[in-house]
Amino acid sequence: MTPPTTFQANEALVVSAIESAEHAERLGLPGDRIILSCKVSAVQDLIAVYTDLAARCDYPLHLGLTEAGMGSKGIVASTAAIAVLLQQGIGDTIRVSLTPEPGGDRTREVVVAQEILQTMGLRSFVPMVTACPGCGRTTSTTFQELAGKIQAYLRAQMPQWRARYPGVADMHVAVMGCVVNGPGESKLAQVGISLPGTGETPVAPVYVDGQKTVTLKGARIAEEFQDIVEAYVRATYGGEPRAAHLDPERKTIAVKAIG
Repeated sequence: MTPPTTFQANEALVVSAIESAEHAERLGLPGDRIILSCKVSAVQDLIAVYTDLAARCDYPLHLGLTEAGMGSKGIVASTAAIAVLLQQGIGDTIRVSLTPEPGGDRTREVVVAQEILQTMGLRSFVPMVTACPGCGRTTSTTFQELAGKIQAYLRAQMPQWRARYPGVADMHVAVMGCVVNGPGESKLAQVGISLPGTGETPVAPVYVDGQKTVTLKGARIAEEFQDIVEAYVRATYGGEPRAAHLDPERKTIAVKAIG
């Protein structure tokens, strides 16, 4: 017996899904209570099946690449398939299926799904952090550590911030590693910092809404930058007034929220 072709297998999935939904309606299940999902584990098959489904029925569609795999492979495969369909306006709910590392946390699947939607500009869940990839100008790991700390901090704050500060999920923060791209990217973000690269003066200018506001130095740059981010959130999304003050130790102007 000749095995079915990929086209035949995909066609069988589409026909089975639609016929099953129609049969459910004949049995009395309202059509608005039905959502279709097809178990597909190859990127091109997922795109083909759901493109066909969207053209042949009006049922809501649940996107997800099953058995996507572990780590970066699973993330890349899921993103490649889901993003193509979402860009075409196909899909009503999504699911990212990752094989967890031993003892790993399954909530990673939720984070990846949120990041797919947010990076595509479809929904916002947590303030986004822009960070440079690192190069020969950034032999220090400071910017990597700070970017990680800030990203973790923002995600940890969201459960309480979401209710107190409407719109904060759309905030954009930049953590850059040298003066080449640092100032430009920092100015584009709402709050950004340009850390010193190799051979640069060990200071870190901070930009708020495109304007340089303070230059940080010393061992507490991460903590002080986090304070600036939090003050910005309170002032911008919480309605607290902002005031400039002179930092007597650094002889620079800082901006903070009064409260």
